[in-house]
Amino acid sequence: MTRYDAHQEVEVSFVLNGKKVRGRCTPRVHLADFLRHKIHATGTHVGCEHGVCGACTVLVNGAAARSCLLYAVQVDGAEVTTIEGLKPDDAEFSPLQTAFHEHFALQCGFCTPGILMSATDFIRNTPNPTAEQVREMLSGHLCRCTGYEPIVRAILAAARSSAS
Repeated sequence: MTRYDAHQEVEVSFVLNGKKVRGRCTPRVHLADFLRHKIHATGTHVGCEHGVCGACTVLVNGAAARSCLLYAVQVDGAEVTTIEGLKPDDAEFSPLQTAFHEHFALQCGFCTPGILMSATDFIRNTPNPTAEQVREMLSGHLCRCTGYEPIVRAILAAARSSAS
């Protein structure tokens, strides 16, 4: 385990959305803040800063993780995907983003990046989910606008289109 001086800046480098990035920060800087303020990847939103709301969810080595609960130094050498890296290079939107659009699964959009990142991991691990399984996954996200039903429909539709 690496020991850090809490006040001395260290270099952090990782692959972000397919591109190698690096920056300097103190060991106490959360990944969400590093992404937003050092790397300027502002699609990752910060809500509660306690891991409860899910707005800051990113993929770390393919698995959904709350970036407000991770220190940037913890992802040194890892692969991180944010909402900016979700869509394929040749497409306007990923199939999941398209499903959200088609099913009116977003309103204000604040929670949407985190939900999309969790749903990406969820569909990869649960290719044929039930509505109940989707609701269980969504229980880790707070959305004040949609009532969740359009989000459930969108995730189910994206999972169906991924399976075919």
